[in-house]
Amino acid sequence: MKAIIPLAGRGTRLRPHTLTTPKPLVRVAGKPVMSYILDDFPALGIDEVVFIVGYLRDEVERYIAENYPDLTSHFVVQEVQDGTAGAIKLAEPYVTGDLLIVFVDTLFDADLTLPSKLDARWSGVIWAKEVEDYQRFGVIVTDEDGGMTRIVEKPSEPISKLANIGLYYIRDSPLLFEGVNHVLSGDTGPGGEFYLTDAFQYMVDKGARIRTAPVEGWYDCGKVETVLETNGHLLETSRGGIAPDARMEDDAQVSGAVRVESDARVSNSMVGPHVTLERGAVVEDSTLRNCIVGTEAEIRGAHLQDSIVGSRAVVEGVRGRVNVAEYAEIVASEEG
Repeated sequence: MKAIIPLAGRGTRLRPHTLTTPKPLVRVAGKPVMSYILDDFPALGIDEVVFIVGYLRDEVERYIAENYPDLTSHFVVQEVQDGTAGAIKLAEPYVTGDLLIVFVDTLFDADLTLPSKLDARWSGVIWAKEVEDYQRFGVIVTDEDGGMTRIVEKPSEPISKLANIGLYYIRDSPLLFEGVNHVLSGDTGPGGEFYLTDAFQYMVDKGARIRTAPVEGWYDCGKVETVLETNGHLLETSRGGIAPDARMEDDAQVSGAVRVESDARVSNSMVGPHVTLERGAVVEDSTLRNCIVGTEAEIRGAHLQDSIVGSRAVVEGVRGRVNVAEYAEIVASEEG
């Protein structure tokens, strides 16, 4: 099985961090968002991936080469941002047989071994999560066997609460690309884009059976507020802890789930709950709550909550919420 990962978007809702870092490489709980799925691929037997790149493509390619050298990687540039169907179309020359399609601006708790157990009557799987605010999403309408019958974008009526999360397994890849080509030959959808979900609808209309499968958790990493929420969840469940060589000095205190990485230093400060301090970060005379502090960033005399501070940034004497890009410096005036 091969995988396709579309990465060409600019991540405008995560600025200023995405001005220099591709959205899939934004770190949450000490790890780039994209790595949470890539690290699962060996166990799933996936060793070949088509990355659809665009914005900051060199950063993506460098990261994959350095961190996943055993992965057979293809990088295809999406020159025109014409939607998800256009992105997947670019991978067609590299795909034969089964494939997994993953949009990596969310994290999820899903059974990715399901394809290996799938009955022969199914042509694919769409993972979905039941939500209450269904009007915000594309929702999946199913039959009594859990097979998809329709996908409806942002419905005004409660026809379904099963939200499409952007994770798909396709067994019948020729029919998928037939559907993609059909979509691209027609008119664009809302926003002037071509949607991959319309290709799934084409498959179903041609008689394919696509099963829906539940996910236990679905965590957005598409904007600052949700990155912080996801960081908190991961610290509570799997990514919390203080590295043995982290330095907790001068009455440093911890409250709740935190992650303090190697060579980080906390002095005369309170951190937590839900604070990640990445490698080499320094926190002095401060309190931090619900924050992500990047590699070698420095926080002094500050009282921060709900904040992201980029790598090697400096924040001094600030109270409240900040959203600071890497290498930036924010120092409060003495009067402030």
